[in-house]
Amino acid sequence: MRTVFTAAACTVGVLVIVAGSATAQTAATPQAGKTAGAAQAPAHQVATVGGTIVCESKKGENKVCLADTAAGVVLKKSTGSADCVLGKTWGIDEAGVWVSDGCSGEFQLGEAAKEGSAAAPPTAVTAAPRKPTTQGVESWGDFEPGAGFLVGRNSAGELAISGYALERYVNQTPAEQTFTDHLGNERTVDGRNDIWPHRIMIFLKGWVGNPKLIYTVTLWAVLDTNQNAIFANIGYQFDRKFSVYAGFNGNPGTRSLQGSHPYWLGHDRVMADEFFRPFFTAAVYAQGELVKGLWYNVSAGNNNSILGVKSSQLDRSLTTGGSMWWMPTTKEFGPRGAYGDWERHDKVATRFGFSTVRSPEQSFANSSGVPDNTTLRLADSVNVFETGSLAPGVTVDKVNYRILSFDAGVKYKGFFLQTEIYNRWLDNFKADGALPVGSIHDKGFYV
Repeated sequence: MRTVFTAAACTVGVLVIVAGSATAQTAATPQAGKTAGAAQAPAHQVATVGGTIVCESKKGENKVCLADTAAGVVLKKSTGSADCVLGKTWGIDEAGVWVSDGCSGEFQLGEAAKEGSAAAPPTAVTAAPRKPTTQGVESWGDFEPGAGFLVGRNSAGELAISGYALERYVNQTPAEQTFTDHLGNERTVDGRNDIWPHRIMIFLKGWVGNPKLIYTVTLWAVLDTNQNAIFANIGYQFDRKFSVYAGFNGNPGTRSLQGSHPYWLGHDRVMADEFFRPFFTAAVYAQGELVKGLWYNVSAGNNNSILGVKSSQLDRSLTTGGSMWWMPTTKEFGPRGAYGDWERHDKVATRFGFSTVRSPEQSFANSSGVPDNTTLRLADSVNVFETGSLAPGVTVDKVNYRILSFDAGVKYKGFFLQTEIYNRWLDNFKADGALPVGSIHDKGFYV
């Protein structure tokens, strides 16, 4: 790959991420439960008065098991790794019984619960923080934008809110410069020196009817490119082996497009990833864990980047992609598979994977003939859809984009090492004149 970079850049970013965390007691009344609140559970049915329900959580999780708690609840038996303390690690609300931070147990609902409560009346309950539901299955960031704050929850569903913001200062020097492209044309570079609220995201998330049926509504803005959008995702998590989703998502062609944002080493991707990676589109996608530590992600969507594109501009071709990754040592790689060992692994964590995307692309030329599709650039930064990008006076209208990448990473006691190797092909050109090439193969990597 031949790449020319002519601008030195000084970038400073500030991140703001909104995130939402006695004596053991055995009985809860509906009144006490309403002051407690907490979160999640993959319960299939609403447990009824007179029955029992098993509700389980792991350390750091908040789960809710749908149940009729109007007649009271009593903890019959604790089975988890941590003590179940009423009002702290378990309680009830309008949705059912909630448990958190390793509390697990068998709970009695209804009249028997009242009898148990009378036999051992609870002492005063300290209200627990209201916590949003923790998903039953990881979705690699797509539905996990941050813990946030619980707005409300009952048997019909849940609503929580969280947010993310980045204020960025960029200074590219020298302010004015030129470079020569691969055809010998001299081009100007207009260096930036500005302050912007670069990326702002507000998330509304939760579940409807059943904690397995999850949703996210995102208000998204990148102000320095004047891109603003509101989009939604919805999904059903059948089990760890298979979940299906629909909505706005990254095409899974590199590892950074699959959930790690904003847990990067800087406030944006490394330069090699930025050049090769695909973008975001409306898609249907499925994910799952085939065996412990081995995950897959497959998708079918509209195009490489749907931002700023109307449905009437799209042709009938679809963009497809997939990824697999294996985490053999610890079966995990930190929250969302993040870059950097901020969580400090005590055991060596490893991840090996590959990703690929194929996308038939259009120029989306506007009324002035300027291409609105700016996602595909040659190694010297020239837009492939720009007139004269490959031959003087010739304009490319369509091209196929393909990427195949391989990644590997390791984390241990705060140390992090990651590499990704890229192969990108541009071929099947459709242009208004003869071109000197039939395909372009770019290679690259980072460590």
